Amino acid sequence: MDYLNQIERIKSKLVMAKDADKNLEFFGAANHKYFVGETVSKKEISDFEKEYNLELPEAYKEFLLHVGNGGISDSNSAGGPYYGIYALGKNTNEFIYENTKSYLKEDCKISPKMSDKFWTDLNKNIEENDAISEEEFDLELGKIFSGLLPLGSQGCTYYHALVLNGEFKGRIVNIDSDRQKPHFTFESNFLDWYERWLDEIIPENIKAADPDLFRYTLGGISSHIFEVYFSTHTIDTKMDCLFGILKKKNLDLETINLVEEQYKLSSGAIQKRLLQILTKFDYERAYPHLLDFTKESLLEVFQCIFWYAKDKSSDWFETIKSNADAIKDEETFRLCTYLLKETDLDYGGILIPFTSNKNKNIRISSYYALGQLKNKADYIDTFIAGLSDASNRVIHTVLQALDGVEDRKILPHYKMVAEKFPREKDYILVNLNHRLKSYGLTNKTIKKIDVDNYFIGEVKK
Repeated sequence: MDYLNQIERIKSKLVMAKDADKNLEFFGAANHKYFVGETVSKKEISDFEKEYNLELPEAYKEFLLHVGNGGISDSNSAGGPYYGIYALGKNTNEFIYENTKSYLKEDCKISPKMSDKFWTDLNKNIEENDAISEEEFDLELGKIFSGLLPLGSQGCTYYHALVLNGEFKGRIVNIDSDRQKPHFTFESNFLDWYERWLDEIIPENIKAADPDLFRYTLGGISSHIFEVYFSTHTIDTKMDCLFGILKKKNLDLETINLVEEQYKLSSGAIQKRLLQILTKFDYERAYPHLLDFTKESLLEVFQCIFWYAKDKSSDWFETIKSNADAIKDEETFRLCTYLLKETDLDYGGILIPFTSNKNKNIRISSYYALGQLKNKADYIDTFIAGLSDASNRVIHTVLQALDGVEDRKILPHYKMVAEKFPREKDYILVNLNHRLKSYGLTNKTIKKIDVDNYFIGEVKK
C-alpha cells in the first residue's frame, strides 16, 4: 500500500494540532509537546526485526521512516495519543519483564470479538493459583500479552499496543497491565489511529476550511462521521463513530439536533452513547431525557452527569434522594456519592441508611462520603456506630473520616478500638493515633484512663 499521501497529511496535521493546542491542554500534550524526533533508517528497523525475530507492520514502519521516532518526554515518547509513542526498541517490557523477545514474536492470542469467557480463561492460571511462582507468573503473562508491542502510556496501568502478527496484525489495542479485558481501536492500522488522534485535536472551524483533508478518520468533520454512522449496520462501527463525536470540543446546532433525533430512535448501547453526547454538548436539552432514563438505569444517568455535566450535580439532589432505595449495587452508589459531593449540600441524611448496608464496599463509600461533609460532626452517632463495624476496612475508613472532629463522646469508642486491636492491623492503630493526638492520648495511654473523666481543656483529667 502507498502511504505517501497519508504521511504528508499527518506531517501537516502535526503542525496544525500543535498550533491549535498552544497551551498544551489536550490530555498528555504537556508531556510530549507534540515533538517527534528524527526518523529512523531502514537498517535500524531491520536490526530491531532481526533482534526480536519478527516483522513490524508496514504502517508503523512508514511512521518511523518518514514521520519520526522518540521525543522529549520523561519516557522519550514522541508526540502521540495520551502520553505519546515510545521510541523504537524502548519500553518493550512494559507487560512482562522477563523473556520479552520470546513473547513479542509469538502469536497474538487476543482479538476484537473475543468473549469475556475467553479472556477469563486466558487469565485463569494466574487468577486461580495463589501459589504461582514468579517464573510461572511471567510465563503466563507472556501468553496473555503475546505478540503485543507496547507503544505508549495512557497513565496508571493503561497502555496502547501494536498487534505484531496474526489476523489482526497492525491493529492498535488498549491494554491494562492489571489484566482487565483489552479493547481494540476502530482503525485498521497505526497511521489511521495516529491521524484520528490529530483530527480530534484540530478545531472544527479549521477542518471546515479544508474539508477534504479531514474526511479520512472518525476524528474528522462531524458530517463525515455521521455519513459513516448511517452507512454501516455494525454496532461496533456505529459506537466508534459516536465516540469520535463525543471526543469533540464542541458541536454545531445541526449536529446536536441530529444527535437528539437519533437518541429518540435508538436503544441499547447506541442510545446510551447518544445520551452522553447530548449531555456533554447541550445539558439543558439532555435533562428531560436523563430524567426519563433514570427509570432504566440510575448508573448510566449518574455517569453521564459526573463525566459531562459535573457542575449541574445540584440539579440531581432530589432525584438521588427519591431514588436512594433503588440503589443496590456498589458502582451505582459510588457514582451517587461522587455527585452528592459536588452539590455542596448536606447529603448526610441520604447516606446514613447505607452505613449499615450488607455490602462492605457500600458501607466504606458511605462513610468516606460522610467524612467529606463540612458539618460531619453533626453525624457523630453514625460514625460511632461505624467504629463497631465487623469489617476492619470500614473501621479504618471511619477513623479517617473523623479527621477534624473532636467530641468527648467518641473517647469511649476510641478506647474500645484500642482494646480490640492490641497490635497493628489494617492501619487501624496508626489512624486511631492520629485521631487521639488532639486529646493528648495514644492507643496505649487511652486504655489506662477513665475516659468519662478525661476532658481536654478542663481541670478534671
